[in-house]
Amino acid sequence: MNTQRLPYWLTLGVAVVFLFMHAPLLVLVLFSVNDSKFSMEWKGFTTKWYERLAERQDIVDGLMSSLTVGLASTVIATVLGTLMALAIARHEFRGRRAIEALLYVPIVTPEIVVGISLLILFMAAHFPLGLGSITVAHVAFNISFVAVVVHSRLQGMDRNLEEAAMILGADEITAFFRVTVPQLWPGIISGAMLAFTMSFDDYVITSFVAGTDAATLPMVVYTMVKKNIEPSINAISTVVLLATTILIIVADRAGREESLTAKKAPAE
Repeated sequence: MNTQRLPYWLTLGVAVVFLFMHAPLLVLVLFSVNDSKFSMEWKGFTTKWYERLAERQDIVDGLMSSLTVGLASTVIATVLGTLMALAIARHEFRGRRAIEALLYVPIVTPEIVVGISLLILFMAAHFPLGLGSITVAHVAFNISFVAVVVHSRLQGMDRNLEEAAMILGADEITAFFRVTVPQLWPGIISGAMLAFTMSFDDYVITSFVAGTDAATLPMVVYTMVKKNIEPSINAISTVVLLATTILIIVADRAGREESLTAKKAPAE
């Protein structure tokens, strides 16, 4: 494959854009090891703010709640969103176009509207507010994100591979799990990553449906910011940033390996 050297002006433009995108994150990481409590000036290197995270039980509890809700909602939303995408992309039925259009409604609806509507629904159904209601709420808005991503992946897939597998003796279920799913896996991973990120990061909707006894990490951090900004907030944010970066790298490599495996499968 031939590659061309980027023009100087384009290289400079890309560098400026990346700097603009990542400068706030770099500042966040820098001040997470700053010895100054007020984070306004550099006083020296320290790791005490990371050590203090273990002493902040509210942060630990918030992190565990976010992980619990994020993982549970991601699994449920990924399964339901993938099935919905398969139904829309592979089958013709009455109302298909309307359902496909309605799929984007939760994505474009303001979060405050979604939060209020879910709260009213839970109150009308006498559903107790807590981690359970937060999980249900996150599943509700994450299904659309997963379905859109997986549907996009399905649009670019070659159905001839599935037909070839069935001609060679595989039944429909075997062809689905041995041919379709490996090809679809990068889309499923991308949808799951997006769902987990949306769930872990959400504050507005969560604040409406959390009740008084449950608090996720964004809620804890927001409460801390309102009271007093301290570098432990930078520390927990840096930990989450590092974990997310590692997760994205692992997911990207796994998706590429599954794609290669799926391409080799028909030949085998």
